[in-house]
Formats: sequence, C-alpha cells, structure tokens
Amino acid sequence: MSAQPTRSSLHSVVIVALLVWVLWLTGMVTGSRWGLFEDNWFMSVTMVLGSFIAGATSEGGGAVAFPVMTLLFEIPPPVARDFSLMIQAVGMTAAATTIFWMAVPVERNALVWSTVGGAVGIALGLTYVAPHMQPAFAKMTFLAVWLAFAVALFWINRHRDREVRPRIERFGPRHGVMLFGTGIAGGVISAITGSGLDIVTFSLLTLRFRVDEKVATPTSVVLMAANAVVGFAFKAGALGGMEPRAWNFWWVCVPIVVVGAPFGARFIKNRSRHFVAGILYVSILIQFVAGLAIIPQTPKLVGYWVSVLVVALLFFRWMSQGGIKRLAWLGKPDDPGAAAS
Repeated sequence: MSAQPTRSSLHSVVIVALLVWVLWLTGMVTGSRWGLFEDNWFMSVTMVLGSFIAGATSEGGGAVAFPVMTLLFEIPPPVARDFSLMIQAVGMTAAATTIFWMAVPVERNALVWSTVGGAVGIALGLTYVAPHMQPAFAKMTFLAVWLAFAVALFWINRHRDREVRPRIERFGPRHGVMLFGTGIAGGVISAITGSGLDIVTFSLLTLRFRVDEKVATPTSVVLMAANAVVGFAFKAGALGGMEPRAWNFWWVCVPIVVVGAPFGARFIKNRSRHFVAGILYVSILIQFVAGLAIIPQTPKLVGYWVSVLVVALLFFRWMSQGGIKRLAWLGKPDDPGAAAS
C-alpha cells in the first residue's frame, strides 16, 4: 500500500522536470546563454538548498534566496526580489504539482481566499510600497517579520501535545475575510522581499485556526507558488519588466529548483510537525544573526526593525490568543447564536 504514493510522486517530479528542462534547454541553446554559468554559478549552488527548503517548509525559495543574495553577495534588494518571484514561479509551482499529485492534505478555503488577497497585496506592494523602500530597510523588514513568527511558533509549540486540527473547522464568511485580509498583508511583504504570503498565511493557519503544520506547510507552498506567478506576471507586464540581472540568475537556477522543490515536498510528507517547526527555528535564527552582523546598523534602522518586530509579535500574539478562544468555541456544540471564532 505504501509503495504506490512514492512511485506516483516520483512520476510527478520526473514529468514536470522533463517538461521544464526541454523548455529551458531550448531557451539556453537559442539564446546562447551557457556563459551565464561562469559568472552566476553561486546562485545555482544557493538554490540547491533554497529549492529543497521551499518545498519542505513554509519558507519559500525566496526566503533563502533573498537573504543570501542581499546579505552575502550584496545584490540590490529589487534584483533579489524579482529573482525570488521568478524562480518560485517555477520551483514552487513544481512543488505544488507534486503536492496535488500525491493528494497531500491542504486547507482549500485558505487556498481560495489567501490567493485572492495575495494577488491584490502583491500588486499594491509592487506599485506603491517596494519602489520607496531603502535596501537596508527592505532587508531588515524581512528578518524582523520572520523572527517574530519563529518566536510565536516556538511559544505555542512549547506544549508538544497541543491540540491541532486538520482544517479550518466550521468555516464561515468571517474566516474568509480574515484570510483575504492577511493575504493582502502577505502579498505586500512578497512585493518587498519576494516571499511573504506563505509565512503570513501559515501563521494564521497554525496560530489562529490551529491547523496542523503538516497541513499548513503544503498549503503555504501552493499559495506562494500562485503569488509568485501573479507577482512575476504583474511586474513583467504592467511595471516595465523584471530586473535584467535577475534574468541571468533565473536561467542558471531553473533546472535545479524544478527538482529540488518537489523533492522537498516529498521529504516532508511523513515528518512530524515538530520536525517542520525545528527546521524553521534554525533557519530563521541563522538568517537574523547573519543580518545583524552584515547590515550596518544605524539608530534609524534599529528603531525601524525593532518597531516592525514588536508590531509583528503583537500581531502573532493576537493570532495565538484567538486560537485559544477558537479551540474553546470548537469544543462546544453548534450554537447558531454563538459568536464565531
């Protein structure tokens, strides 16, 4: 009984990879792009790990690419952001295909409402927010929001046997509005850093709705795939195109992410939710410490990211407190007169 799902998932990875490789090879040959590897090979290496993490956790590939590119290689945030959206449009879409092929459980209400909200948010963010964000502030926005999430997730997971649910139970219009609004916020963050809708919606699902991380993780992968495609299309079509240097990085990473992300999705399928959370803690902490060491800190910048961190912590605390009330509400018999939680 257990062999068939593995064989089916491998079929998915192989089929998607072969299709993308054929298209990629055609573009490489017709455009004489093989020389791009000479100057940009370091991004190929980066995305071996980045694509695997993208498929295995709620961190999109951009959550690895953005800090590595901006902190280690001093690549401008707009270039890193555009590359993150472009590469996730391929890698995370491949991972999403594997998730659906393997019939991995996802929260379908979140897919609908957060996708729509995320599309609105990333369009607004790319148009009105990201162009006015200074590089150091964009980097620290990313690091502060992710650190706040790690703290919130660690706090609720200190009870290893805490109650979780397989989906958003007793879903109502109010919950759809929450997902839509959170999707807008996540889309704006994606417009700045190339990744955001996935982690924000993952937070809402795990903290507020108390959905199991093993369901929230593949849901966030599918969401970020859709958000990256929308962001890619909107920036390329309506806002004058993607950064030219981002295209060079994209060409040398496509054949890697189309395999790495789906294998990440397969790897995490039978792992515990505590294992998933542990990966997030370690990766986020490393990113934050590296950011403080590399980015020159000024009083204005420190004041900014501390403010972002505090606001994000309060936001995640609100989610967590709402989750406690929701569990109590779910424990009661259906009552038409009771306030939804």
